[in-house]
Amino acid sequence: MRIVRHHEHGAPSVLRLEETEKPQPGPGQVLIRAEAIGVTFAEVQRRQGIPIGGHAELPGAPGGDVAGTIEALGEGVTGFAVGDRVVGDVDHSAYADHVVTGADFLIKIPQDMDAAEATLLPSPAQTAYHAIREAGRLQPGQTIVIDAASGGVGHLAVQIAKALGAGKVIATAGSKAKLDFVRELGADVAIDYTDDDWTDQVLAATDGRGADVVLETVGGDILLKSLGITAQFGTLVFYGSASGDIPPIPTLALSRMKNVAGFSLYAMLYNKQDAVADGRRHLLDLITSGQVRPVVHKRLPLEEAVTAHELMEARAQLGKVVLVP
Repeated sequence: MRIVRHHEHGAPSVLRLEETEKPQPGPGQVLIRAEAIGVTFAEVQRRQGIPIGGHAELPGAPGGDVAGTIEALGEGVTGFAVGDRVVGDVDHSAYADHVVTGADFLIKIPQDMDAAEATLLPSPAQTAYHAIREAGRLQPGQTIVIDAASGGVGHLAVQIAKALGAGKVIATAGSKAKLDFVRELGADVAIDYTDDDWTDQVLAATDGRGADVVLETVGGDILLKSLGITAQFGTLVFYGSASGDIPPIPTLALSRMKNVAGFSLYAMLYNKQDAVADGRRHLLDLITSGQVRPVVHKRLPLEEAVTAHELMEARAQLGKVVLVP
């Protein structure tokens, strides 16, 4: 079977399509014939040598969100059967015709669900949903700011926030096309964060008080500026660092009764199983009812993984970039 790996860190061109034997599932695992593989920015950073999540080892075999059909079950797997369509976050060797992964966090999907759209369920949709609901504790009628709102997580967060009753959704993005995109998805206000006065624009849209919830995934200077647009008694939810820079949080912001919450989907998966199960059911309902629409920016064949990473590095995507074996 085919698999994409890299044997050095560097530009997207280090990715190589190789031949290898089909893996076999061990205890607690399943073998999935991949139909679609969601590309994540974290794997772009690991390919560059940035140890997101604590590792960037060589040789590298990127992970991703994989949708497909179960072909074999390992010992001890219950609740799934050969032929089930599923999607899950595969942490290693995901860019392949077949993948092996643990069954614990797999999600069953309808037989007629588009595989590429389904790849947004495991990491992007669950991250957006729980960052808003569990970490941000958004209440109906409140205002939320969503940074990087046109990306794989952000475009879902815009829609999920509306579905959860946000009074005003303020989306930030870095180009006219991206601003138009988030408006189409339901953002009440769209602001270009490359404008020097973007934080002033956010404050103006909130009558000077700031937002009740701010979702931040860029880090660096954007993180510090996002603290400034968080309302008193509001919550800044930090769930990633696309810039690779995580500055120290100034204590002055905390003394002004602003809350800073870190979010980790894995912490949710391992420690709040009931909330995760409820969230999955709710997300599937929101998607199948059309309230939340996963957007696939580009579907590329597996052999074009280099192009997929180039798109991600250029920050050119509106929604998700997906590989199709």
